[in-house]
Amino acid sequence: MSDAVIVEAVRSPGGRYKRGGLANTRGDEIAIQVLKGLLARVPSLKPEDVDDVILGCSFPEAEQGMNLGRVVAMGAGLPISTSGMTVNRFCSSGIQSIADATAKIRAGWSEVIIAGGCETMSHIPMGGSIFRPNPAWVFDGSMPNVYVSMGVTAENVAANYNISREDMDKFGLESNRRAYEAIKAGKFKEETIPISAYKYKVLKNGKRVREQVVFDTDDGVRWPAKLEDMAKLKSPFKPGGNVTAANSSQMTDGAAFTLLVTPEKAKAIGVKPLAKLTYYAVAGCKAEEMGVGPAYAIPKVLKMAGLTTKDIDVFEINEAFASQALYSIRQVGIEDRLKAGDINPNGGAIALGHPLGCTGSKLTAQLLHELKRRKAKRGIVSMCIGGGMGAAGIYEML
Repeated sequence: MSDAVIVEAVRSPGGRYKRGGLANTRGDEIAIQVLKGLLARVPSLKPEDVDDVILGCSFPEAEQGMNLGRVVAMGAGLPISTSGMTVNRFCSSGIQSIADATAKIRAGWSEVIIAGGCETMSHIPMGGSIFRPNPAWVFDGSMPNVYVSMGVTAENVAANYNISREDMDKFGLESNRRAYEAIKAGKFKEETIPISAYKYKVLKNGKRVREQVVFDTDDGVRWPAKLEDMAKLKSPFKPGGNVTAANSSQMTDGAAFTLLVTPEKAKAIGVKPLAKLTYYAVAGCKAEEMGVGPAYAIPKVLKMAGLTTKDIDVFEINEAFASQALYSIRQVGIEDRLKAGDINPNGGAIALGHPLGCTGSKLTAQLLHELKRRKAKRGIVSMCIGGGMGAAGIYEML
């Protein structure tokens, strides 16, 4: 039995929903460019050596349908012999793909796998194009919360666990500040693959034309910002509620990929392993409080690894909503690490966006490059998952 090591991890910039740099570019085209960028960074790897492409996507339909993993593999120029698949565990799909690839390589079933995620929320709406809930489950009371809105779950967490509006807004403000500073310092450049994107403009004669532009920087960061302005916003989820656009993740477009190989293959192609996913866990929780998922998944994966939070140098905890992120951080007992800059050190999804099925792979790229900069050893990527779950993976630098 061999091991699985990561030799490269990259992502696209995050584009704001409907108004951002990727809003007019198809998801398959974004993913293909990121995959090509990944392969270009490891020129010694022969395309025919890639066994499989595993791609996470939360709403695999329309342009993200027809088995997007296979479509992207072919679009990126990989040979017909390279298979492809699409996995869906909602917000953790991007790290689930990496976990599946790791397990497959460790089992000896593959030698080289590309794993990642893609989501174009500007094109495929939350919930998909045709939402068809089972009415019996909703109305007979057997599973009344199975389809609950994510925003409502965030309001539930805030109310049930006394997460104040002020704390949520402060959390959102700090996320944007950190992201702004990270972009200003060029921290994301190494992990980012610039995208040849499209934008439209209307000529004087009224004709609408499409132009090609280079999109290379996350464009969702809202800075400068003021707490007093944030406090004026109203919740779209609950009358008198506290969950607003200022303390919630942005809907975002993007793609990200990692290249996983056996240590023997890394040596054969002359590349140095970067890291490995050592442990991965998923845990269930109440659907109506789905945001608390990391509070269950992080302790579960730490117990599995025989580690404590003190053994983790950096945490990337997805900020689906400030209420759930704050609750999870407090419940795990690491709020001091948030203040120290060890949790989401370069901002989180409130500033940089949450491209659903891409997020786990995106956060993996951000985490590994941050650990590399710090010359640190271990990190955790964690997120809540729609339907009532949490996921967490421990990465170790090599």
